[in-house]
Amino acid sequence: MSLRLRLIIATGAVALAGLVVADVATWSALRSFLVTRIDDSLAAARAPLGHAPPPALVGQGGPARGPGSLGVVAPGQFVELRRADGTVVFSQAAHLPGGQRLVPELPAPGVTAGSTYLTVPSTTPGGPAFRLLVTTGPGTDELIVGAPLGDVDGTLVRLVLIEVIVTAAVLAVAVALSAWLIRVGLRPLRDVEAVAEEISAGRMDRRVPGSDRSTELGRLARALNVMLERIQGAFAERDATETRLRASEERMRRFVADASHELRTPLAAVSAYSELYERGAVAQPADLERAMRGIRTESARMADLVADLLLLARLDEGRPLERVPVDVTALVADAAHAATTVGPEWPVTLAVPEAVTVTGDPARLRQVVDNLLANVRAHTPPGTPVTVEVRRLGPVARLTVADNGPGMPPDVAGRAFERFSRADASRSRSSGGAGLGLAIVQAIVVALGGAVSLEVPEGGGTRVAVELPVAEDGP
Repeated sequence: MSLRLRLIIATGAVALAGLVVADVATWSALRSFLVTRIDDSLAAARAPLGHAPPPALVGQGGPARGPGSLGVVAPGQFVELRRADGTVVFSQAAHLPGGQRLVPELPAPGVTAGSTYLTVPSTTPGGPAFRLLVTTGPGTDELIVGAPLGDVDGTLVRLVLIEVIVTAAVLAVAVALSAWLIRVGLRPLRDVEAVAEEISAGRMDRRVPGSDRSTELGRLARALNVMLERIQGAFAERDATETRLRASEERMRRFVADASHELRTPLAAVSAYSELYERGAVAQPADLERAMRGIRTESARMADLVADLLLLARLDEGRPLERVPVDVTALVADAAHAATTVGPEWPVTLAVPEAVTVTGDPARLRQVVDNLLANVRAHTPPGTPVTVEVRRLGPVARLTVADNGPGMPPDVAGRAFERFSRADASRSRSSGGAGLGLAIVQAIVVALGGAVSLEVPEGGGTRVAVELPVAEDGP
């Protein structure tokens, strides 16, 4: 059963109950009013009869003709006077139009005391009930005055018929009106249903209208919209998490493949030199020296690669680095001097207007600067000038390494900090290292609470900026 039908039935039941209560109350009030009027008429009829002496009611051998005689009794009323022993002194039946005579069923003598009103049935089968006034007078005589209730019953029957017709009409109108009002009132729920169907179809941006109203449905719409916002946020977060997981899985696969490729090359070289040794290079001093030198070179290459991978793994695990005040200006100066010694073809210019002290790990910060300068030597032609600048910007210190080389394409710049990311997809030894330099720089800087960014100006060159928190007790 639908909600609308249940509401209509409930409204109809309440309306019917109210109408029935009103009908019963009206019927009871009218009956009481009519019976009270009969009682008043009986009291008015009893007054002259009750003051007339018995001889006035009954003469010598027949009814008297004086003022206290039967002439004072209305034709439609019943009158009877009887002694205490039940002897009837006088009795007159109620005469109705058409000549019908009605007599009520009288109570036994002496049952009542004083003046008592009674409702008794008629002795005539199918006749109307009577309303009696029984008065016990001096000497225990009883005077009974009664009137039939036929008119009262007829009036009440007509009232019942009218009430049934009116109740049915009012109930029909009430049900029809309630059905219309319920339909209009439930229209927002149909809107909610429509929105729910659209959301189930995938439109998570849909919202329930009417949330600005102060009604119950308005509050329901607001609650549903808040719930939908949270659900949409949860779905968006789930999708973002799935995207990150897929990207992480893809990076992991690429990382494993790249690491295997990088390790396979020196391992293959070591294996080749070992085979050369087994084939008799020991008898040829020149071949032996070349084999040993190659084994040492490739072993050192593998050791550097493994050390870089181990450092990245430790940083990924969140292992804390040393946190001490570091004079970054002096550190940069030493790194620039070492870079000039290693690659004098790439002149390095320092721009350090003031001394700056940061909080960090001296060895790892030196590795950051060395990697940035080594990246310039690996990817720019000889003669490319390099500028290293250190400047304090409020609570952070910015270290910038900029070169005037050919720069890099936007797609390569976008993944420059990824592990094993190289501009040369062939991974030739002549085009750079393993592609871990900038990845290590980013991992160290982030572990120290800083940030790193890379820019490729339109005029060429590359600029890498590292920002680190300034030491609290530093300059």
